[in-house]
Amino acid sequence: MSDPVDPRSVVRRRGFIEVRWRQFRNAPRPVVRAVLSSLVVAIVLGVVYLAYDVALRRGAVLPGGDLRTLYLVLDIVTVLIVGSVVTWLVVPQPRGSGVSTTRSPWSAALGFFAAVPVCYLVLVVVAQVLAPLLG
Repeated sequence: MSDPVDPRSVVRRRGFIEVRWRQFRNAPRPVVRAVLSSLVVAIVLGVVYLAYDVALRRGAVLPGGDLRTLYLVLDIVTVLIVGSVVTWLVVPQPRGSGVSTTRSPWSAALGFFAAVPVCYLVLVVVAQVLAPLLG
């Protein structure tokens, strides 16, 4: 004879979409901070690039001529560096039972690797979606 199974103790298997949605809603705070620090910098620099690009397309004569390629390189480098440094500052290593806060290059690496796709996606939205709309 088998023991009767209590229906309340049976764990329901979640589907793939439900698991991913739960992971998205409950993302670890260090990851959210890393992505948001890079996202804020990328959006600000992306808006500046958009203004510069639209001004050049409409015939503005600016000092130095057309420096869009140089600006994009500086934009990417700035987002990567600022994302790394800000993440290093705001994402400490786990403390355990101690009271001192420690930081390591791994925090900066988290910021760097979070900044790469954020920078790319913001520039794609700016250059491929918003710039043609503003003509």
